[in-house]
Amino acid sequence: MPNREPHRGAAANVARRALLCACLGGWCMASAVAATLAEKARESGCVNKPMWLAGDTYRCATESGAFSYFNVPGGSGERATPKAPTPAGFPRVDPETQKGRDGVRRKVLTDELATEEKLLAETRTAYADGAPVPLPEERADAEKYRTRIARLRQSVAVHEKNIEALKKELAAVK
Repeated sequence: MPNREPHRGAAANVARRALLCACLGGWCMASAVAATLAEKARESGCVNKPMWLAGDTYRCATESGAFSYFNVPGGSGERATPKAPTPAGFPRVDPETQKGRDGVRRKVLTDELATEEKLLAETRTAYADGAPVPLPEERADAEKYRTRIARLRQSVAVHEKNIEALKKELAAVK
């Protein structure tokens, strides 16, 4: 005969699921987490599907438009949010137009890469492997000289990172 105890709230439901999972060898852990996530979302007043942030933390929107943040212990397994299908009637770009846009993007990236490579070469020349010739005002003030060397070293690093990022972007262009 089924147990006809009155409803005892979310805590009782979680406890019953935990007991059921223990009895079934733990095979229902994912469904228990999902149920707990759904319960936490309901308790937090969510009006959309909770989004996983990090660890056990989730975020959702409430009716007031504010965000609600909550934790679901063991809930980090629901990280993947299925991709929503493209709505019917959503504007699509024809392949020729997209090909033209990709060509323009490739050209812009190539131009930026050439500019960064030129700037890197100029900065490396000025840096002179960490030993540039001191400027007249730096001969009397060693701290100014060290500051300029540090600025040049940082500039070389920035240009190298920019070149690396641009090459990565160019590789990704179709």
